[in-house]
Amino acid sequence: MLINSKLIKPGVALFFLAIFFSGCATAPKHADGTTAHYVDPGQQSQVSGVGIESQDIINMTDKMMRDILATPLFFHPNTPPKVIIDAEYFKNESSTRINKNIITDRLRTGLNQAAHGKMMFIGREYLNMMLKELQLKQLGVIKEGESTSESKAYGGDFRLGGRISTLDSVDPKTGSFARYHQILFEMVDLNTGEIVWSGSYNFKKVGQEDIIYR
Repeated sequence: MLINSKLIKPGVALFFLAIFFSGCATAPKHADGTTAHYVDPGQQSQVSGVGIESQDIINMTDKMMRDILATPLFFHPNTPPKVIIDAEYFKNESSTRINKNIITDRLRTGLNQAAHGKMMFIGREYLNMMLKELQLKQLGVIKEGESTSESKAYGGDFRLGGRISTLDSVDPKTGSFARYHQILFEMVDLNTGEIVWSGSYNFKKVGQEDIIYR
């Protein structure tokens, strides 16, 4: 007895659909997660460890900004000093994993907004970008801009340096541990090497378990 092939195809399709829906019905249910939401970066969140957190970055950069602006050399200058603030000479010698740029970038932008022209900030990390533009202008590939600034890079008067250091202690019986942070900021005279300003931010955290920092 021959079976019409046209009748088989719809039956096969219904068969696989039944398997699919039965599989979906018996699939394991995952625990409900927490919906993503905004939190105040200046406050400690539920996900926190003994490392440097967002509130530490905000507090330390705000404190350093106030200290720098209170220094007469930067607050009442005869000529706005040219300052370089980046992570090039800001070392992380600690056991905490941290992107150093998130600290120096916030300090630089905060100072730039608060200084109101009393300090001039040099973007040394953009030097190659500027040199390429100058080269194109000198070759006549592009026209000069409207700016009347000098066609060479500014030299800095002062540059930020510093380091992040930690001291860890662990209780082998309980597994709890503590971490002490010392974050040092220093402004160095690029002509003499003199440290014209220093500031530090220190804190200590204790925890039973640490989290993974990325």
